[in-house]
Amino acid sequence: MAAILQATDQNKVFVDREGKYLTFALAHEQYGLGILKVREIIGYMDVTAVPQTPPYVKGVINLRGQVIPVVDLRAKFGMETVPVTDQTCIIVVEIDQSQRKSNTGIIVDRVQEVLDIDGKDIEEAPQFGVSVNTDFILGMAKVGESVKILLDIDRVLGGTDLAGIRAQTSVAENTKWSMTSGN
Repeated sequence: MAAILQATDQNKVFVDREGKYLTFALAHEQYGLGILKVREIIGYMDVTAVPQTPPYVKGVINLRGQVIPVVDLRAKFGMETVPVTDQTCIIVVEIDQSQRKSNTGIIVDRVQEVLDIDGKDIEEAPQFGVSVNTDFILGMAKVGESVKILLDIDRVLGGTDLAGIRAQTSVAENTKWSMTSGN
């Protein structure tokens, strides 16, 4: 009976994860983000570097007057970085940290498609032992013959101090504006 309840609880979790996912590629791997976390997809644009940030934080962009931090997802995942191509995109996602919502850009190799993934096609992330953290993976989605890694973007970006980057950028912008306006 306990095993049946546990299986039912486990299936419920995956039913809760079913829905629409924006899929994208990094190298030869395919990932998915819950579509409700995606604010927009833009072509790659110049990123302004911010001093003293981790190597995976490329800097910030000015998107219609809003300063948005940009994270290179390849670098964040410890992958080799590659030159920007015409398919390189920035996906602007809404992250929720400490009960505050903010936008962050993530650089990906290419956007693929929006998929409607059924809960029965989502499995738990494999466990690789104590030394490998997979908490940022919502699940593994079986789509045809391939597997898409579904990401919990709040947890992927949870370790980055993006609020600190925003604060640095705001101070720099205000200082620059004050210097150029003669104040």
